[in-house]
Amino acid sequence: MKLFRTFALAAAAAALALGARAQAPAPAPIADPAATPATKLLLANLHRLLPRGVMYGHQDDLAYGVAQAGQMWKGDANRSDVKSTAGAYPGVFGWELGHLELDSARNLDGVPFTKIRSYVQQAYAMGAVNTISWHLDNPHNGKTAWDTARTVKYILPGGPDHAKFVARLDRLAAFLGSLKGPKGEAIPVIFRPFHEHTGSWFWWGKKECTPAEFTALWRFTVDYLHNQKQLHNLIIAYSASDFADEADYLERYPGDAYADVLGFDDYVNGKAADKFQPGMARKLALLTSISKAHGKLPALTEVGYDGVPDPAWWTKTLLPLLKQYPVSYALTWRNGDPVHYFTAYPGQASAADFKQFFQDKQTFFANRLGPLRLYAKPI
Repeated sequence: MKLFRTFALAAAAAALALGARAQAPAPAPIADPAATPATKLLLANLHRLLPRGVMYGHQDDLAYGVAQAGQMWKGDANRSDVKSTAGAYPGVFGWELGHLELDSARNLDGVPFTKIRSYVQQAYAMGAVNTISWHLDNPHNGKTAWDTARTVKYILPGGPDHAKFVARLDRLAAFLGSLKGPKGEAIPVIFRPFHEHTGSWFWWGKKECTPAEFTALWRFTVDYLHNQKQLHNLIIAYSASDFADEADYLERYPGDAYADVLGFDDYVNGKAADKFQPGMARKLALLTSISKAHGKLPALTEVGYDGVPDPAWWTKTLLPLLKQYPVSYALTWRNGDPVHYFTAYPGQASAADFKQFFQDKQTFFANRLGPLRLYAKPI
């Protein structure tokens, strides 16, 4: 770590000076006026970085991965499939807090919350960005996040299950508030609640609540975390799944005062790459236009090709899209199974291509960000 820090700032200064895609739009103010200086600076720096390239992200990168075909590794210190393949950690780390609301010691994927806290701290120390999702169980009937019973109306203020929901928010807030840096400072994180809401596979989905109910849930959640729990280290991400047009994307948008990042999730899902690209291009074009109009940071909040069977997928399918349509980051999903995984590992079919993706001047991994640089001063 000391050797990394010795050379990182000089390397990062040169790397972050790289130009450029199209000029970034003027950003809107952060949704939380009381946000910590580091949180405000991080969001401002992400806007500044946007014209220069895209940060690569990976879910649960430090927690586990694929050791080799058919075998997994879990909990190895400082291990990462991304680093083992490309030579550097991701620029963005994704973490999941599902089951925190149940007062469980582990999240829904079996990762201890104490470990997640330390992973967030580790990513922060290397200057990378943390983004957090929350597949919370249904507070109305106790079933999973994937339950599709109508729920939102019961947990809004005045509803019979509102107190249950607030208790879950209290547990969430306690964890988010425990994310501290080496000097006791609150670590800024991108919080992505109620994601993929334009689909209908979660209890907060499109068919499971009205637009008014969804926006009320969103606003209550954000206001409660900011005002009641005094959490001011959150950058709020609005993250759709599929959408037809701008009106469809914004139908449940809670307003500019309640979001900082605009994104969506998209996967190849068995489709041929040549069919994936046109759909992704259409949505990225819409996203970049909407984000610019609202002064928000665009992001590909989840993306992936299960098993990455195409040996040139990174540089021939994904990278051209990211170069044509600027987004702050692209987060691939987790390597949670030796058969179902979303980034390369040593010996995997796309590993050589992934290293080329890493070497491109417009992709940012942790080695090109530098320790705490995004949090310390304008880039």
